[in-house]
Amino acid sequence: MSAILELKHLRKNYGALAVTDDVSLAVDAGELHAIIGPNGAGKTTLIHQISGLAPSDSGQILFDGRDVTRAPMHERVRAGLARSFQITSILPGFTARENVAVAVQARSGSSFRFFGDPARERDLDAQAMEALAIVGLTGRADVTAGQLSHGEKRQLELAIGLATRPKLLLLDEPLAGTGKEESERVVETLLGLKGRYTIVLIEHDMDAVFALADRVSVLVYGRVVATGAPDAVRSDPAVREAYLGEEAA
Repeated sequence: MSAILELKHLRKNYGALAVTDDVSLAVDAGELHAIIGPNGAGKTTLIHQISGLAPSDSGQILFDGRDVTRAPMHERVRAGLARSFQITSILPGFTARENVAVAVQARSGSSFRFFGDPARERDLDAQAMEALAIVGLTGRADVTAGQLSHGEKRQLELAIGLATRPKLLLLDEPLAGTGKEESERVVETLLGLKGRYTIVLIEHDMDAVFALADRVSVLVYGRVVATGAPDAVRSDPAVREAYLGEEAA
C-alpha cells in the first residue's frame, strides 16, 4: 500500500520551544491513522502544519505525490486535503443542508446562491443530502445548525468535509465535548468511513482510538516515539511510560 501523506523531518519552533521536532511518518492510502500523545505533545501544531495553517520551519510534506510544504491552505484543500473545521465554519443560522451545500459550492469554485438555476440547485441539494446521509444527519437536514446538539455539530463538520470529496480527512478531536451516546454515534460514523477515506485522527479517547485506528503514532514532546498497529503500541513499554500508563492495561 502506498503512502498518500509523508512527513519528513518536520519541525516547528515557537521561539526557543521546539513544538514538533524532527517528525517523520507516513500515512497509507485508505487507512485510519491516529496520532496520540499527552497535552502539549505538539499534536495540534502538527495538524496545523499538515493543513497549512502553520508554516513549517524545516522538513517536507508530501501529499498525493506532491510537495505541499510551502503551499497555502486553500491549495491543499483543492488538492484533496480536508480539515473539517478549516474548510468552512458552521453557519449557525443556516440549516444543516445549507451548510453542506456551501461546501459543495466552494469545491466548484463559485459563490453560493439561494436563488439561481433550478437544476444547479437540485444538484447542490442532492450532493449535500448525500454527505448528510453518510454521517447520519438526513433527518436533521432542515434544522438550523445552531439548534443541533454538540455531537450533531461534529457530525455536520464531517459532512462539510466529505462534501469537498477529500483524499484525506484531518480530524482534530472529533469526540471532544460529546456525551456517551453522542460519542458512540460519532465513532459509528467514523467506522463507516474507514476504508472509504484516508483519515488522520487526533483523539484523547483511547477506547475510540484503539477501536478505530489501523495504525497509531505516539507523539511526546514533539517527537514520534512509536508507530504501529494498535495492539503493538498499546503494549510498548516506552509508550506506556510516556503516555498511556494504566489506560493501556
